[in-house]
Amino acid sequence: MAVGGLVYAVTLALGIWWIDSIPADRGQLRGHIGYFVSGATGVLAFAAAVAVRIRALAPFGIRKITWKWAVAGVVAGAGVYWLNQFVALGYIAIFGNDTPQGDYQTAAGAGVLSLLVTLVLGGGLTGLGEELFFRGVVANTLLKHGVWVGVILSALIFALVHGLNVILPIAFVLGVVNAVLLRRSASVWPGVIVHVVYNSVSNIGFMFTA
Repeated sequence: MAVGGLVYAVTLALGIWWIDSIPADRGQLRGHIGYFVSGATGVLAFAAAVAVRIRALAPFGIRKITWKWAVAGVVAGAGVYWLNQFVALGYIAIFGNDTPQGDYQTAAGAGVLSLLVTLVLGGGLTGLGEELFFRGVVANTLLKHGVWVGVILSALIFALVHGLNVILPIAFVLGVVNAVLLRRSASVWPGVIVHVVYNSVSNIGFMFTA
């Protein structure tokens, strides 16, 4: 987890530097690159952890699942999306809307092609990369210290990485659900499905609010 975390931090810092080097008025490009960075960072961190461990992928939750777990992932993804609408409303009512996702909204609302790219990068790559690292590496490691530590602490770490803003409680809820799915199924794939569904629905929603 330490090696993966280091790689994640360094890669994310470089990614943020890359995004910040792009003019603010190019929100569509910044949004696409932002999603690419989010996904690629998780994949690289996961790969680093696997390389150090030098073991089969099963300990990281890379296990086959039945169709029932796949369906459960789709249903949970839709459920978490609607639950988080209320979580976001509660946060905004107290702290205001400090969302950092303006570029994502711009990218999703910049036409059909841009939306498709956003869905591939934001739904597919980001969902895969973040689950591989935060559930496959972080949650699996912490679950060795007990269910509460594994589920709550891994979800908190996942939330804090998203910053102190409206995304924090939203990410925490998603992190808890996916850590529970990981523990019950012993696989990261139900969580990947939840994440892909959640991010994809969110981006389709951004298309109408951009």
